Amino acid sequence: MKYIPGENIFDKFFQQRQSLIQQFKKGDITKKEYIEESYGYIQRMKIKPFKRVDNFNKAIFNYQYYNMMAKYCYLQGKEIKKYDKHPEMHKEYLDKVNYYYHKKDQSTLKAIELLDFFDVEAYYIKVTSTNLKESLFEIIFKDYEQVVLHSKSQWLLDRLKEEGVFKEGIRKSLIENYINEKY
Repeated sequence: MKYIPGENIFDKFFQQRQSLIQQFKKGDITKKEYIEESYGYIQRMKIKPFKRVDNFNKAIFNYQYYNMMAKYCYLQGKEIKKYDKHPEMHKEYLDKVNYYYHKKDQSTLKAIELLDFFDVEAYYIKVTSTNLKESLFEIIFKDYEQVVLHSKSQWLLDRLKEEGVFKEGIRKSLIENYINEKY
């Protein structure tokens, strides 16, 4: 992202994101439009993830970047598969999806490690997707109520259990409408 002296890049990025979330909640845009608008913003602003992640905000910024890139690549791959003309391109997009989700999960762990696993809680969530049942979990931060992360990474789940922050049982997601809307 181009730096402008005096401008807070976190505020600018997260204000844009919050604006899109509000539009989604009101029903003004679909989940697909939310993803496309977020990706467009990333491209227009020439946003790149931080290489040096030394604070919580940078880790969450990177999480949002990688999550949006993964979702956008998933959309593109799904569109290509629909016409069944370019299986190699479909595979390329799926590889990108997996890469970005892995980077997202690494950013998640970094955010949690920066807080030393303090006031962090994770649990499985109720989902309508059969592919995500008993695999998608939510991570919340008690001191950052607006930050709600998700993953289905087994290595991340194992680490959360090891650190004692994963709670057994299935709960309703804090952002259930977004999680359960198809795109």
